[in-house]
Amino acid sequence: MSRWTPADRDRERNRTTDRGQAHTLEAFVAALLLVSAVLFALQATAVTPLSASTSNQHIENQQRAEANDVLAIAAERGDLEAAVLCWDESQGGFNGSSLPTGAYSDGIEQGTAGCGSFGAMLEETFGDRQIAYSVHIIYQNSTAQTKRQPLISMGDPSDSAVAASRTVPLFANDRVLAGEQTRLDETSLYQEDRPDQMSYPTQVTVEVVVWRM
Repeated sequence: MSRWTPADRDRERNRTTDRGQAHTLEAFVAALLLVSAVLFALQATAVTPLSASTSNQHIENQQRAEANDVLAIAAERGDLEAAVLCWDESQGGFNGSSLPTGAYSDGIEQGTAGCGSFGAMLEETFGDRQIAYSVHIIYQNSTAQTKRQPLISMGDPSDSAVAASRTVPLFANDRVLAGEQTRLDETSLYQEDRPDQMSYPTQVTVEVVVWRM
């Protein structure tokens, strides 16, 4: 019958200690993994709304950039000025418009006399993507009051609407309704009552507002 020597007892004690340390390490790793999983879940919950907000902001920035691009290209081609001057004084509104304000309700119909291609550019950029848009012309009247004349009105913008604008200079010999003979300084241009010797607006700001429907 064998007997344990002190060396045998030491070896057994060391093995027991090693097993205990291994179990302790495993428990620590398991606890660490559990804490990591909880933290990840909390982080995911906190980040999700921020990610959605960031996505919406990206879409709005893209829409604003597209509106600015349309304004820039239309201005370069002369179509923005044509739209600004597409005013039918006898009608009291933009040529062929349908709203009492003198504005178009569904964009400027392509081929509308004297209005250029600004409306077609807007429709091509936004209309096919279910994005609504409105356009206002901002100017100062003869008493230096800031006025807003709607050019296109598709309803009330949503909370996510974005805007872009561009200034258009005007000159006395500009023709109202392209191809016509009426000079700018011979018309009231958006204003019902024209005082004698009223000066015409020397510049206007075209503002485009877009939003998802």
